Amino acid sequence: MISRIDLRGDALPEGPALRDLLPRADFDVQAALEKVRPICEAVHHRGDAALIDFAEKFDGVRLESVRVPAQALTDALTSLDPAVRAALEESIRRARLVHRAQRRTTHTTQVVPGGSVTEKWVPVERVGLYAPGGRSVYPSSVVMNVVPAQEAGVASIALASPAQAAFGGLPHPTILAACALLGVDEVYAAGGATAVAMFAHGTESCPPANMVTGPGNIWVAAAKRYFTGKIGIDAEAGPTEIAILADAGADPVHVASDLISQAEHDPLAAAVLVTDSVELAEAVEKELEPQVAATKHIDDRIVPALGGRQSAIVLVDGIEEGLRVVDAYGAEHLEIQTADAAAVADRVKNAGAIFIGPWAPVSLGDYAAGSNHVLPTGGCACHSSGLSVQSFLRGIHIVDYTRDALAEVAHHVVTLAEAEDLPAHGAAVKARFGWKVPESK
Repeated sequence: MISRIDLRGDALPEGPALRDLLPRADFDVQAALEKVRPICEAVHHRGDAALIDFAEKFDGVRLESVRVPAQALTDALTSLDPAVRAALEESIRRARLVHRAQRRTTHTTQVVPGGSVTEKWVPVERVGLYAPGGRSVYPSSVVMNVVPAQEAGVASIALASPAQAAFGGLPHPTILAACALLGVDEVYAAGGATAVAMFAHGTESCPPANMVTGPGNIWVAAAKRYFTGKIGIDAEAGPTEIAILADAGADPVHVASDLISQAEHDPLAAAVLVTDSVELAEAVEKELEPQVAATKHIDDRIVPALGGRQSAIVLVDGIEEGLRVVDAYGAEHLEIQTADAAAVADRVKNAGAIFIGPWAPVSLGDYAAGSNHVLPTGGCACHSSGLSVQSFLRGIHIVDYTRDALAEVAHHVVTLAEAEDLPAHGAAVKARFGWKVPESK
């Protein structure tokens, strides 16, 4: 059901050579880019009419309007299962606690007497958020996108999710209910690349956004790449991933269930166990079969995900080698199920989010840990972070110098300008002092 990669014995290679040995899904955003290009251009030129045509083509429903009526949001919240509402409210409460603490404050550094640099943080003015609606419904993604944007102080927040034929062309009612709980009343029935194009270009019903965030399929990732430079994006999210670094003390029942929990997302989802224990590897392999047989989405998601080239049990000589492997892999979600797990986790350099010990499964982070589940995939954790309040803020430096403070450093500015063969830069300083550079004190 899941393959093995044996990296024991020989010294592990460095850098790209090690990464090349590790499992990874095929996810060719560049190839998809050419397919989304005409979709994005159609939305640019035809606006809402194109969105309506694409909803009919891709989602099987003819829309009267792309904008979701306010009453539909109210109705969705009214009819929401009380248990689901309570769970969403707790998820929102915990996410706010974590994300509110991320808000940066204005800070001034006094560089010299009379010379200061202030960094102030300004939120993006308008964002378009995306909540997928293909194989599953993700109200949790609504929470994970909206809460940090709100805590950052974004003034204008819009959300898109695919039209659903089963609900008369509206997005899934649980998505709408989550929006209502969060106070987001600008919602659109648009999916995939069409939603990204709508936010990037703007249409008759939807003003353009400065930034688009949220997980999605390869078409969403390709559209984000297409519009990079025109709008800000969070990341080109690929298939979801879990890596588990475990030793002989880990519970194979827990490990197997956590691998399956990510495999049920998508046939391209990655489930990777890195261990120095052959006994644990064998126990997990045995445990996978009955757990998979007892769950849902077996043939269309879990079995192809676990059996795909992106999933494997990786055998290593020890936890030291295991740390090198998980750092090379750079997992979206990394569980540490070893002795002294917190100390081991503290040594990890590359991961979207780290889950310590047997009582912090990835599922907790997906819904109610307070952390954000919109995380870097495909090894991007080596250079990128998950979605946070910082994603929606821009740092602006404010430079404030007096005459004396500029005079003190003027000769250095002129010297560096001349060293770079940019004499006009130096002249801009000289002009302020009658074209004579003040002597340094």
